[in-house]
Amino acid sequence: MIQSFIDTMIAGERYMLIVRGLGNTLLIAICAVLIGTVLGFIFALMKISGNKILKAIAELYTTVLRGIPLATQLMIFYFVIFAPLGLNRLLVAILAYGFNSGAYCTEIFRAGIQGIDPGQTEAGRSLGLSQWQTIFKIVLPQAVKAVLPTYTSEFIVLIKETSVASFIAVMDMTKAGDMIRNATYNAWIPLLTCAAIYLILTVGLTKLFGRLEKRMAKSDRS
Repeated sequence: MIQSFIDTMIAGERYMLIVRGLGNTLLIAICAVLIGTVLGFIFALMKISGNKILKAIAELYTTVLRGIPLATQLMIFYFVIFAPLGLNRLLVAILAYGFNSGAYCTEIFRAGIQGIDPGQTEAGRSLGLSQWQTIFKIVLPQAVKAVLPTYTSEFIVLIKETSVASFIAVMDMTKAGDMIRNATYNAWIPLLTCAAIYLILTVGLTKLFGRLEKRMAKSDRS
């Protein structure tokens, strides 16, 4: 077994494909969640605004992006939307994942904001704060803590969903494992190696974010 692992992964430095794929996987996930956070915040505010046009635009965005499979969205972004621009595949993947994440972050942030006791808003307005001042100074700080578990789960889900980036030939970790499989005719070692790395990442991040949530909860009680 050990010799088979060495022949498959170490010989010819094939493990470097996994390392490169892991780097791209993390890059896509981190950049996408940052883009998704910004878009989610903007569209969440549009959804809770009193402007019917803004609410309709935000509703259309979340409905379309959440209703179409991510793999299909990825190919639409690459082969249709950005095809005339000739953008780098990795950049297209980041943008596609970012827009997709934004739709989910929109609902996460909207639910968090609207989940705050309306009395908090009324108290802010009674103190002379405007609607937006009340949202930014009173509602949002509480909403951030409320949505943290769901928000961190979105990042973990993004890491796993990067496995379909290979649909547009992006060198992610799954693609790297598949390339090693094709080169060595050994399927189980490269694929199980990728699966183990995904598992370590997701379990490790889940525990890390769990500790962060507990620490924040303690700071609230103190």
